[in-house]
Amino acid sequence: MNSTDKEARTEEEIASEEAAKAAAMAAAEAAGEDADDGSNAEAGESDPAALEQQLAEMKEKLLRSMADNENLRRRAQREKEDASKYAISNFARDLCEIADNLRRAIDSVPEERRQDEAVKPLLEGVEMTEKALLNLFERYGIRPVHPHGEKFDPNLHEALSEAHDEEAAPGTVLHVIQTGYAIKDRLLRPARVVVAKAPPKNNVDTSA
Repeated sequence: MNSTDKEARTEEEIASEEAAKAAAMAAAEAAGEDADDGSNAEAGESDPAALEQQLAEMKEKLLRSMADNENLRRRAQREKEDASKYAISNFARDLCEIADNLRRAIDSVPEERRQDEAVKPLLEGVEMTEKALLNLFERYGIRPVHPHGEKFDPNLHEALSEAHDEEAAPGTVLHVIQTGYAIKDRLLRPARVVVAKAPPKNNVDTSA
């Protein structure tokens, strides 16, 4: 047997030994994992407290998931209702300008001309048109905001100026320059108003 055959046999033996060692290690690791799984399963099955804790955790996760789903459902429903309520908001806001123009046309006719044969039919036609438009507004939940004599509300009114009025309490709406409008519970346009302001604190007569 020559030296080359000895070296070959030596390498083959070494390779076989290494393969055997690797196989043995793999088998040992697999046996250890199986033993751990078995012991954990047996421990879980034999420990009522652990089972109750797992059940409580699963119940908590389920309740949390159900609550999240309910919140999503309510949000979707609310968004759907808002879309249905306020889908015509922009269109309604534009119609408010038409209502303003109809009212201006009616108010522009002097009282002494209202019974004029040439003016009366035209005036009645404009009034009927305004009434039909306001009825349409009411049908779709659009209401005018005309706060004459009411307390000023910055959420609904826009103050253009202030004025003294001895008979009105400070903060009272004295005049409505432009009627506001709201759709359902949402403001379309604030009422533009003149508000009463408090009288001067020092009103000393210096004429003497």
